[in-house]
Amino acid sequence: MPSSNLDEPLPSRRLLRAQQAAAEQATAEQETVEQSAAEQETAEQATAEQETAEQASEKGDSGGGRTNRRWLLADEPPREKRSHKGAWGCLITVVVLAGLVAGAYFFLQGPIGQIIAATQGPADFTTDEAATGEDVVVMIHGGDGGSDIARTLVDRGVVKSFDAFYQILLETTPEPVFQPGAYQLKTNMVASTALDALLDEGTRLSQTVVVPEGTATVDVLQSISEGTEIPLAELQATAASVAGFGLPAEATTLEGFLFPATYTFSPGDTAQIVLQAMVNRQFEALDSAGVAVGDRWRTIVFASLIQREAGLRDDYYKVSRVFLNRLEPARWDSGLLQSDATVAYGTGNTHLVTTTDAERGDAGNLYNTYVHPGMVVGPISNPGDLAIDAALHPADGPWLFFVTVNLDTGETVFSTTVAEHDAAVGVWQNWMREHPEYG
Repeated sequence: MPSSNLDEPLPSRRLLRAQQAAAEQATAEQETVEQSAAEQETAEQATAEQETAEQASEKGDSGGGRTNRRWLLADEPPREKRSHKGAWGCLITVVVLAGLVAGAYFFLQGPIGQIIAATQGPADFTTDEAATGEDVVVMIHGGDGGSDIARTLVDRGVVKSFDAFYQILLETTPEPVFQPGAYQLKTNMVASTALDALLDEGTRLSQTVVVPEGTATVDVLQSISEGTEIPLAELQATAASVAGFGLPAEATTLEGFLFPATYTFSPGDTAQIVLQAMVNRQFEALDSAGVAVGDRWRTIVFASLIQREAGLRDDYYKVSRVFLNRLEPARWDSGLLQSDATVAYGTGNTHLVTTTDAERGDAGNLYNTYVHPGMVVGPISNPGDLAIDAALHPADGPWLFFVTVNLDTGETVFSTTVAEHDAAVGVWQNWMREHPEYG
């Protein structure tokens, strides 16, 4: 065995020194690895880890080694802390740019839409859509201009948009001349095809009259005269004598009792026969809805108001509720319905949807529901089945106001507070300014 004598000469000491150097080299390598890993962390974490490593190393070193390390650290320049100002600045810049982009989008959305519409042309039905069209009878009245006819075709579903037909009409030379009367057309027609059909004498029907929902009696008589051979003066004289039509005792005119529909009469039919047929048809509608004979007048008056004020199908029942809510003193103490349609009817402007301040303040107009509280004094149009049903079955809701904000689509906003309603009125006024053809 090797000797363990402590007096062994130099070779034994060299071995010890070699072992000590190897140990110190291993320690240095370990510190280098730890320092490299620490540099990947934040500056604060790297500093803390380096100080911890140095403290651990100092425990095994002499006092001179510890002093040298402190001197080296003191001689290093101070480490700068990372600033977050740059990050916040970038974030603010991104937010500001996003806001500018969003603002530009909303600001330019209208002009961009106009440019796109100008390049693509007005909305029109395609030939594939036209192939799915169904028969429809459309009435053209004497004195109707191109804009009147365009609106009629849109209302009846014949063309897709007002501009689609009106633009083609303006581009046609010579200027088309339309004969009053009823025309057999289709729904979903391409605008140019619809124009050709109206100019084709073969599509004009004889002894046929179309009465749309909400048409006032004065206009119904005009349509009858244009669709038949009965003179307008004869129709007016016959309509003025209401006693022979079996109307409720409250009725002083035929208003409300000429059911809206498409009628075909025989040559030689008199004014009395034609008008009585329309009245009888309205009685049939009331009977089918379950309206008692004694309730005919009240139902027709309310239904005629709903018919003139409502647009979309579901809105009929909401409009019915709004007026009933206004007739409840606990909800609306003035009892004023404030319907522009009633005011317009009293002035004779049955085709307008707007009224003036003077007209709304005119107490001499008995149909003025801005001045006279309670239900309107009489019918203001000839209502159809839907309006009658809405009068009998109003929707449930707290609404006290409504306004149709788009007369093309019939979109209507219902409100409970004045503030909500005023905001909706602003939308409608802007729409009207963009569509002066609605007067």
